[in-house]
Amino acid sequence: MDSLVRLGMDSEMLPSDAQNTTHASAGSVSETKDYFVERNGVRYAGTHLIIDLWGATNLDDPGHIDAVLREAAIASGATILHGHFHHFSPNGGVSGVLVLAESHVSIHTWPERDYAALDIFVCGDCDPYKAIPLLKTGFLPERVQLAEHKRGMVG
Repeated sequence: MDSLVRLGMDSEMLPSDAQNTTHASAGSVSETKDYFVERNGVRYAGTHLIIDLWGATNLDDPGHIDAVLREAAIASGATILHGHFHHFSPNGGVSGVLVLAESHVSIHTWPERDYAALDIFVCGDCDPYKAIPLLKTGFLPERVQLAEHKRGMVG
C-alpha cells in the first residue's frame, strides 16, 4: 500500500509482497506461501522480542522515534506497510507502531523516567536481533532488557 490510512479506518485489503499467492496454470489449485520458520528443529510463526530501554534519550520526539524504528525494521529485513505515532502531553511520551508485512514494531515511551518499552514481532526470514544495534544508537540506553518469545510454535 502506498498511501497511509487514518487511524481507526480500515485499509483496503490488498495482498502485500510478503503475502504472495502463487497461481499455477489454469485449472489447478493455487498455493499460498507459508511464512512459518524452522530453526534448530523447532517450527513456529515468528520471533517476538520484548525490549526495555532504561536510561534512554530522545523519547519525546515522534519524528526521531519513527526514523529509528523504521531503520531498525529495515535492518531486520522487514517490509514497512504503515506507521502511526502519537505524542502525549504533558509528559511528552510517545506511543507508536509500524505495521509490517511480517507483523509489527511498537513503542511506548516515558521520557520522564528515561524508559521505553518496545516489541518487535517478525516472521519469515526476518531477524529482529539486527534491530538492536540501531535502537541502541538511536536511544543511547544505559541498560537494555531483552526477552524472546517464539510465537505460534507447532508441536
